Amino acid sequence: MSVVLVVNSGSSSFKYQLLDMGTERVLASGLVERIGEQEGHAVHTVRPQAEPGAPQVTLAAATHQAHRQIPDHTAGFQAMLDAFAEHGPSLAAHPPAAVGHRVVHGGARFFDATMIDDLVEINIDELSVLAPLHNPGALQGIRAARRAFADIPHVAVFDTAFHQSMPPAAYTYAIDRELARRHRIRRYGFHGTSHKFVSQAAARHLGRELAELRQLVFHLGNGASVTAIDGGRSVETSMGFTPLEGLVMGTRSGDLDPAVLLHLQRRAGLDVDGVDRLLNSRSGLVGLAGVGDMRDLLSRADADDEDARLAFDVYVHRLRGYAGAYIAQLGGVDVISFTAGVGENVARVRAAALETLGVFGVRVDEAKNASVPRGEITRISPDDQPTAVLVVPTDEELEIARQTLDRVAAG
Repeated sequence: MSVVLVVNSGSSSFKYQLLDMGTERVLASGLVERIGEQEGHAVHTVRPQAEPGAPQVTLAAATHQAHRQIPDHTAGFQAMLDAFAEHGPSLAAHPPAAVGHRVVHGGARFFDATMIDDLVEINIDELSVLAPLHNPGALQGIRAARRAFADIPHVAVFDTAFHQSMPPAAYTYAIDRELARRHRIRRYGFHGTSHKFVSQAAARHLGRELAELRQLVFHLGNGASVTAIDGGRSVETSMGFTPLEGLVMGTRSGDLDPAVLLHLQRRAGLDVDGVDRLLNSRSGLVGLAGVGDMRDLLSRADADDEDARLAFDVYVHRLRGYAGAYIAQLGGVDVISFTAGVGENVARVRAAALETLGVFGVRVDEAKNASVPRGEITRISPDDQPTAVLVVPTDEELEIARQTLDRVAAG
């Protein structure tokens, strides 16, 4: 049995999954949070597996919770190990072959999943200047995990890595080149693990070779991005130097004239931190309508809330604009996939986003779009249309586990 532990660490919490890669099933998952606070919280969920050869049925998962002081990530990993020992599955019976770590930012240094050593840790730390909210927490988790699992390989899987295939014309900003080079200013892109997983799953579902497909993947959650993928390689993506650029999101603005920020600094007295809070926490759907959840937004729009209606229209307008632009960059499109919370679950967003793209051979079947089974890859376009439109559930943890095993196998 090849087992991989996947860890996604933040500054005061981390999530984990233990996966049996022979079946690609989750054996257990958990969350350790409130690290460094007076009382921490740990949740551990065990997912029983059917015996080999037995009918495949969904068995009830068992969830266990614990409250204890968790002063740092090392103590957090001990809480996780205690949960495995007390509630299972036994790590002695299911020893991890490797630990895969999600790291948000790999800059222009990391093009693929990377075996972690002390030098890689130094690089992740140094790249924290580009992702100050994410990389430091990931590094704390990596260091704690390397202490807890000292005898097995650890692999970093970077959100930015998939987009390192973009050509210079796509990732270069038109500002002073020496200044940009000195401060590493360029488009990096994010959600790469999800975009890679979904594009590969779409190709398998259609029985097509990944190398022959021109794809758009819309990852629409609280954070949102779209990527143009040609032959399995990212060639353009909406997020840029940070995850702020691109689509309208739950609390983030997406594209904005930079002069707006200068105007607000001069006329509204916003300092750098104020601008940061505005763009990351008080913009997007929240800024336009006061709610960041698409379900709440649509409920308000249906109740004749004009702000909610406008917010939805702005959200969809941006989706259509990027779709048209990226189809032009690809020279056509064979597959369009929707994924993540909004993409997988909100039929109205999918239909509205593609409503004007018939000129490109893109159609959505209303009945199919309205009845997408949860958790299943589903085609929502007519079978006779040249462009397949799919709903593809993403699984970033599984993708991290796959890349981790591949990297370990490669040596």
